[in-house]
Formats: sequence, C-alpha cells, structure tokens
Amino acid sequence: MVTRVKICGITNVDDAMWVAEQGADAIGFIFASSPRQVTEELARTIRQELPPFVSTVGIFVKPDPHRTVETYEAVGLDFIQLYRSDDRRFLRESNLAPTRLICAISVACEEDLKDIEDACGGTILLDTKVEGKVGGTGTTFDWNLAVKARAYGKPIILSGGLNPDNVAEAIEIASPDAVDVASGVESAPGRKDRKKVRDFIRRAKGYVT
Repeated sequence: MVTRVKICGITNVDDAMWVAEQGADAIGFIFASSPRQVTEELARTIRQELPPFVSTVGIFVKPDPHRTVETYEAVGLDFIQLYRSDDRRFLRESNLAPTRLICAISVACEEDLKDIEDACGGTILLDTKVEGKVGGTGTTFDWNLAVKARAYGKPIILSGGLNPDNVAEAIEIASPDAVDVASGVESAPGRKDRKKVRDFIRRAKGYVT
C-alpha cells in the first residue's frame, strides 16, 4: 500500500500548488501560535485554489470547540488535528464526527502510547515529545513505538523530524498509514523548498529510494 503524505505548515498559494502537483494527499494549516500560523482568510484562499482530492487539515492547540468549528466550516477543512485537547469534550461540543478528528499524541517512550486509549479521534498522529513544545520539534522518536501503536487499531500518521533523507527508512520500520512533515521540507519557516518537497513525496511513496 502506498503511504499517504501530508505536508504541514502551508502558508501561501504557490507552495500549496507545488505540493499538490508533486502528489501530496493532504496539506496542513496551522491556526495555533507558530511561525507558520495562517489566518482563516488566507487558509480559505489557499483551499479554493487546490485541485480536487487534496485534503485539508487544520491544526489547533487547546482550541475552543465552537470557534474551531466556525473555522472548519469557513475554510472548508476536511479534518481537524488537535494537540493538548480534551478530545471527548471537543467531540461533544463540536458535534463533529470522530472520523473528522486527528488526535496528536506526543511520544518519547512506550508509556506515552497509553494516551491513545483516551483519544476519541478516528486517526492518531504520533509526534516527538519535547518538553515545552507542541509539535514542530524537528526531531525524531523511536519509530518502533509507531509499530506498537498499531495495536490500538487506529490509522497512524507518523510525524516528528522526518525529511527526504530518513522518510523511506521511517516507513520501512513503522509502516504508518501516512507521514507528516513541515520543517523537514523547508528553506525557512513557512516556506517550502521545492526539491525537498519533491524528494520527500517521491521517497515516501516509493517512487525512488
């Protein structure tokens, strides 16, 4: 099965179109505080330019459920990715289907995988746990943890420190359903490097090794 690819931290139309042309399955808009943060208006503009069959994901940290749904609907997002949120409360108050929710779990050891038990989303994203940071760390974790995470029975997105040089190895070890990258394909925060994007997607999908 070909691994799906999500390119996160998209901040402009040109990058979004290049990522889509190279075969990305999804792009991510960061609405939380970040060098890659976008406004609702900008995300909607980019969303309208995308070709069919490219999914859009909104990334939120400890969000207000009602305000997040407003953004979800205004932009036309396909999925919401949550960091450090009460998933059950979010689903109850947002009235979204669990299949629309990606729950991000920060991991450094096997004990951290237990957080998956409380995650209500239809998909789990595994990111590297770094004290004081929420995602975007640019560092990897033990990919064998992702193998063990599959025992929880949910689709797994592998994130954390991936780049064109290590993504093929990560997929070989972890066999995730999808991989996620932001800083690993950038020339500067929020600016995608075209060669890195192309190489990452091709290697993730097995076109080249």
